[in-house]
Amino acid sequence: MSTVLSPIESEFATVAEAEAHDRWFRAKVQASLDDQRPSLPHDQVMAKLRDIIEAKRQAHAFDPVAR
Repeated sequence: MSTVLSPIESEFATVAEAEAHDRWFRAKVQASLDDQRPSLPHDQVMAKLRDIIEAKRQAHAFDPVAR
């Protein structure tokens, strides 16, 4: 049984959950560091995201069911 954590001190209910998340997070970071693909500049990523958000906003504006 894992030690219960206080919600004031941790977003996880137990030490086991916190440790599992830590392992998952570290694996994700390592995978990103190991990725050999070229990085994209921040401005380019943000421009793509703005386009996606605007397309969703426009699609929502013309959808009478979504209102």
